[in-house]
Amino acid sequence: MQMDSMPVNWEALDALVVDFAKSERLIGDASPPSSPPPSASSYKWRLLICQIRRCLESGDVDSAIDLLREYAPSVLDDHRLLFRLQKQKFIELLRKGTNEDRDSAIKCARASLAPCALDAYPEAYEEFKHILLAFIYDKDDQASPVVNEWSEKRRFEIAGLLSSVLRAQLHAYDPIFSMTLRYLISIHKGFCIRQGICSPITDLTERLLFEERDPPAMPQESLFEAPPFDEVDIQALAHAVELTRQGAVDSLRFAKGDLQQAFQNELCRMRLDISVLDELVHEYCIYRGIVDPGSTNSGEGTLITSGMEIGDPSDPGSSLSENCLVGSDSDMSAVSSSNIEGSQGKVLLASAPNPDMEVRYPSETTSLKEDCSTSRSQEPEDSKAVQRNRSPGTGERGKRKRWRGRNENLEIVSEVLRGSSKHELSAATIGCTNTDLKNSPMMQDASNKVDKFEIVLGLKELASKGMAVEVVEEISSLDPDFFLQNPVLLFQLKQVEFFKLVRAGDFSSALNVASSHLGPLASKDPNLLKPLKETLLGLLRPTEEPIGKHFSLDALATSLQIAVGRRLGVEEPQLMKIIRATLYSHTEWFKLQMCKDQFESLLWINSLKELGSPLLGDPASKSSMDTCTQGSSQVTMSSSSMSIHKDSSSPNQISSTDIGCDENAILKVMEFLALPRADAIHLLAQYNWNPETVIQQIFA
Repeated sequence: MQMDSMPVNWEALDALVVDFAKSERLIGDASPPSSPPPSASSYKWRLLICQIRRCLESGDVDSAIDLLREYAPSVLDDHRLLFRLQKQKFIELLRKGTNEDRDSAIKCARASLAPCALDAYPEAYEEFKHILLAFIYDKDDQASPVVNEWSEKRRFEIAGLLSSVLRAQLHAYDPIFSMTLRYLISIHKGFCIRQGICSPITDLTERLLFEERDPPAMPQESLFEAPPFDEVDIQALAHAVELTRQGAVDSLRFAKGDLQQAFQNELCRMRLDISVLDELVHEYCIYRGIVDPGSTNSGEGTLITSGMEIGDPSDPGSSLSENCLVGSDSDMSAVSSSNIEGSQGKVLLASAPNPDMEVRYPSETTSLKEDCSTSRSQEPEDSKAVQRNRSPGTGERGKRKRWRGRNENLEIVSEVLRGSSKHELSAATIGCTNTDLKNSPMMQDASNKVDKFEIVLGLKELASKGMAVEVVEEISSLDPDFFLQNPVLLFQLKQVEFFKLVRAGDFSSALNVASSHLGPLASKDPNLLKPLKETLLGLLRPTEEPIGKHFSLDALATSLQIAVGRRLGVEEPQLMKIIRATLYSHTEWFKLQMCKDQFESLLWINSLKELGSPLLGDPASKSSMDTCTQGSSQVTMSSSSMSIHKDSSSPNQISSTDIGCDENAILKVMEFLALPRADAIHLLAQYNWNPETVIQQIFA
C-alpha cells in the first residue's frame, strides 16, 4: 500500500476538523449560539497564553507580568520563573538605550532582580552578578561575555517556557486535531528518515510544523532523585515525542505521573504555523461542504479553494497573507431566486463536456442563482454556471457554517479575557479589506470554482443517501466517459442499487442490475469477482444488512466526490494528502516497533483508521449527524476533558509469548542503550534474549 492510497475515515476527520474550527472560533452561525461551546474556557486561556507570548516576544515584560498577576498569579509564585522574567525586563530596559531607561534598569536590579536571585535556585545569584555586565558591554558587541543575554532569542525562550507552564497549569491544551496533526507529522518525518523514503508531503510538513519546540516546563523537585514511574510509561513517552529518558522522567514528574497529561504537554511544545493550518482547514471545510465557499466574514484571512496552491506566508500577494482581509458579508451580491415547476431543481455546468446537459436533484423545489464574486460585474446568464443552492431553511447549503477566520487583534483578546461579548459583536467589523484583491484573478477563479463545488457536493450528498440511480444518471449526463475511467465506482453504485432493490423485495430487478452491470464489470476486472459473490449473497439474507463489512455509503460518497472533483478541475484539499501519508507512516512505524500505539485512542487516530462506518439500511446510522457536516458524525469534545476509549483486547505492546522474551528484558535494553523498541528486540534475538549479554556486547 502506498502513502497516497491509505484508506481514511473522512467522517472522523470531519468531526475533528469541525471541533478544531469551533474551538478556535473559526466558524460561526449567522445567529449567536444558544449556549457557549464546551471549549469556551480553554479558548479563553489559550488567548491569554497567546497574548503573554506576544508581549514577551516583543520585549514588553511588564505587560506580561501584569497579565500573569491578573489571570494566573500562581505562576509567579515560582521564583525560578519570576527571576527569569526580571532578568529579561532588566535587559529590555537597557536595550532601549536612554538614560531614563538605564536608571529604571538600576531600580529593577535593586528592587526586583536581586531579591529574586537570593532564593530562585542555587545558580541564580551567580547569574545575577553575570548579567550586571550588561551595564558596560554594548548589545552590539559580539565578543562580550553577555552576548547571549543580549540576544533577542532569549525573548522567545522565556515566552515558550511560560507558554508551556501556563498551558499545563490552566489545562489550556490545543484542540485534539491540532495535537493529532503534530503527532502524525513527527512520526511521518521520523519514519521517512529511518526508512530512506522520500515524503510526498515534505513541502507541506516543513511549512506546517516548525523544527524548534517550546522549552519544557521543569519540575520543582531534584532532577537526580529516582523516578517513581513505570518504565513502560517512561519509554512510551520518550519514543512517542522524541525525548531523552531524563526528559521523559522530567515531563512525567511535572505532570505528577499522569502519562496522558505529560504526552499532551510535550505535543503542545511542538509549534505549528497557525496561518498555514487555518488555510488547510478552510480549504478542507469548503471541499467537504462544512462551510459556505461563497461568503466569508471579514475576520478571516484570504479565501482559499480546493485546487489552489497555498502560497508563501511571507508573500503579501499569496493566499496565506494575513495583511488584508477579503470577502466581507457586505460585499456579497444578493441574487433573487426563482421557483421551478415540479419536484426537481436543476443546475448547469458550463465547463462540462456537454454544457447543455442538466444535473437534476430530487426533492428540491427551489434553485438559487448566486454571484459569488465580491465586486466583479454580473456575467451573462448563458455563460455562467447556475449553482445548486437550496433554500436556506431546508437545504444543506443553508446548514453550512460561515467561515469567520482567526482574529488576532489584541484588543479583542483583552475583551474575551474579561468575559465581554464584544469579541462576538465586533468579529465581523475588525480588520482591513483590500478591494484590489477582490478583482484579482485569484478571487475570480475562486468564485468560478464555487459552481463546481456545488455540483460535486450535491453528488456526494446523493451518494451518501444511497441514491445510486440518480448519481449514475447525473454523472453520465455531465461526463459520459466518467464511468469508463472509473469502473469500480460504477460497480459500487450498482451494488447500492442492488441492495436497495433486495431490501424492497424486488428480486427480479435486483438480478437484472447484477446481470446487466455487476457481472460485465466483474468480468473485466478479476478483483471485482469476490465482491460480486458477496453481493449476490444478499439475495439469501434480504432482511439482514446486505452490504459488506467494509462497505460504507460515506466512504463511497467521498471516493465519488474526489473522482468527480478531479474531472471538473477541483482537486482534493491538501489536508487529505497529509492525513493519508501520515496515517500510512503511523501504521508502518508501529509495525516496525512491534507494538501498539497507546496514544492513538487519545488522539482519535484509531477512529481515522476505522472504515466500518454506518452501513446502508441502519436506522441509527444518521442519528448523530451534525447539520454543519452534511451527515458526518459529529464529535463534541474539549481538549481539557478528553475521554479515552481503550481497547482492552489490544495490548499496548506485544506479549512475551509473541516474541519469546520477557517484557522487562526489552525495557532494560531500551533504557540502557536508549534504543527504540524494535531495535532492542532485534538485538535480544541475536543474543538469545539475554539483556545482560546484549549490554555487555555493546559496551565491550
